[in-house]
Amino acid sequence: MRIFDPHIHMTSRTTDDYERMYEAGVRALVEPAFWLGQPRTSVGSFVDYFDGLVGWEPFRAAQFGIRHHCTMALNPKEANDPRCRPVLELLPRYLEKDGVVAVGEVGYDSMTPEEDEVFAQQLALALEHDLPVLVHTPHRDKAEGTRRSLDVVRESGLPPERVVLDHLNEVTVKMVAESGCWMGFSIYPDTKMDEDRMVAILREYGTERMLVNSAADWGRSDPLKTRRTGDAMLAAGFTEDDVDRVLWRNPVEFYGQSGRLTLDAPLDPGTLFEGNSVLRGTPA
Repeated sequence: MRIFDPHIHMTSRTTDDYERMYEAGVRALVEPAFWLGQPRTSVGSFVDYFDGLVGWEPFRAAQFGIRHHCTMALNPKEANDPRCRPVLELLPRYLEKDGVVAVGEVGYDSMTPEEDEVFAQQLALALEHDLPVLVHTPHRDKAEGTRRSLDVVRESGLPPERVVLDHLNEVTVKMVAESGCWMGFSIYPDTKMDEDRMVAILREYGTERMLVNSAADWGRSDPLKTRRTGDAMLAAGFTEDDVDRVLWRNPVEFYGQSGRLTLDAPLDPGTLFEGNSVLRGTPA
């Protein structure tokens, strides 16, 4: 089983997670820029974070045989902090970087006027830079937030096939399916979606335009939820081709619209850090 996790925050994960993901079949991923938990109070902290997403993290992933890509944005939560607004002026330079395959995460947290403004500005940047968009649907009042997100996307002029609305569930999937946008689902241990609910949605709506991710971050989450969903699909009677479509070909198709995917194997994980005693943690 080959797996492309289209939404996972590896900055929050350990090297052990990379090893486990490779063993489970993960060969590529996308790491969206997001809220780190501790509020950032200056633009410089975003610069350091963005530099890590295009520099250190792809290098770290490559040591474990996994191709790392990312998306760039001012996230919805921090869009409400005026100290963070100048980040919008930085984004154009990062949206031209290799390995940046979309604008995101954008969208809503609390559906404030500030979030409306920043959301619309970043959709305009996606059009300008010819990139797809990853939209974060809010965890509170999800149905209204999803409807409002779809309205803003339509107003932006972006083609729906270049937009994925993420963190969907049984309440929101129908409206996104009818919009022509891609549908993203985060599979979690306790919250959001689980494997069995995901299988039920795939039975009802099919496998096209479906993206399944772990969205693993600094909270209670599981970077192997993509693999667990694939196993649940097989147990429910889906074919290996169905699983490959959902867990590999769909994310390749969506993010491939950027023209920046690199999917060849970076390294043989059997040679991790060979010759680099510092990274191996052994005496020099």
